[in-house]
Amino acid sequence: MLTTTFLTGEYPPMQGGIADYTANLADHLTKHNVQPTVLITRRWQQISQSLISNLPSPISPSPHLQSQVYPTLPNWGWRCWPAITQFLNQHRPDILHIQYQAAAFDLGGWINWLPWYLKKRGRPIRLVTTFHDLRIPYIFPKAGRFRWQSILALARHSDAVICTNREDLKTLQLELNLLNSQSPTSNLVSASLDSQLQSPQLHSSFSTLHSPFLTVIPLGTNIDPQPPVGFNRTEWRKKYHAGDQSLLLAYFGFLNESKGGEELIEAVAILRQQGIDARLLFIGGDIGHADPTNVAYAERVQTMISQHKLSDVVYRTGYVEQTEVSANLLAADAVVLPYRDGVSFRRTTLIAALRHGCPVVSTTPHDPDLIPEIQPGQNMLLAPPGDAPGLAQVIAPLHNNADLWRKLASGVKQLGDLFEWSRIAAETAGVYQRIMS
Repeated sequence: MLTTTFLTGEYPPMQGGIADYTANLADHLTKHNVQPTVLITRRWQQISQSLISNLPSPISPSPHLQSQVYPTLPNWGWRCWPAITQFLNQHRPDILHIQYQAAAFDLGGWINWLPWYLKKRGRPIRLVTTFHDLRIPYIFPKAGRFRWQSILALARHSDAVICTNREDLKTLQLELNLLNSQSPTSNLVSASLDSQLQSPQLHSSFSTLHSPFLTVIPLGTNIDPQPPVGFNRTEWRKKYHAGDQSLLLAYFGFLNESKGGEELIEAVAILRQQGIDARLLFIGGDIGHADPTNVAYAERVQTMISQHKLSDVVYRTGYVEQTEVSANLLAADAVVLPYRDGVSFRRTTLIAALRHGCPVVSTTPHDPDLIPEIQPGQNMLLAPPGDAPGLAQVIAPLHNNADLWRKLASGVKQLGDLFEWSRIAAETAGVYQRIMS
């Protein structure tokens, strides 16, 4: 049996997409002869103790999660290096799998250079990094280009790199090619795409030194379509005063700068000015436990709600059980996710909406050729990023249009079938086997 340790900045009961992703992946990997553990900072234990009690040791946040959690790291600063090294010396896992997102590691850069540090010390361990996004670490005020170099260092010194979408894979390949083109020795390494995400095929050249295997493995849903027993859509919508003539829009996930919350509020205001009874439901918590910038942005969105006098038609569920999240998604007429950087499969909240068969309104991707599964008008509606009037114009046809609603619901459900956890875990186990052979 292979042993893998997930190094992550989030894990349940912490709130966040990476927390849920890591827990689900750990659970499903046990079916592929992989025994996972989780390494995280002591902050996880502090949060856990404030939310749950009477847990056995080692801590397991849910009965169905098979991973043991070790909240032994002091923080994500320089002191994490010796603490991680001590853990590896004691437990000796076969693989250290970093679940990377800069915000989850306090926007610092120490994790980015961890694979370099471990290899310099001659640690006999295979390193895998999953890039949930390519947001750069902050590091220090005048770091400049060094911040992006830190992303490349994390990729280059890993044995395998998993991207969650083709856009990020292409970016890393181009940058690593540029770095390695200066080396006199190179070899061809193909990027093995997930079998459900076949086109286009991508290839790259890397130097024989620090040549990671790159692949795309999509994310899975963090919320299954399982509403509470006895769920009735009409009755559930009444909680938000949404009748047959209302247009109940849902936004799922934390609010931050990249997700277009301000455009969404302006679009709702425009729709109501047009005589449409548009209502907006924010599903889940506002800010989460990882990204400190979420607080200020959530406050800006709240200010806009007040300025547009929308307080009576904007609802918030706060952090609720997964069954309630599922019910709210199923009750909505559309899930609106107006990402400023364009729609992407790296968003777990998007995938949850897809898996629920909810009509989705999002924004045009930067390169549509890299996400050909999305067919505007067939399985999703797309608006220009950062364009509130354009967003309102795309949403409006959904009002009292049952035929369009059914068409989109059918298309989005087929799209959601691509993101099965069983396949994701099998692909991940395959990466482990590849680098261990």
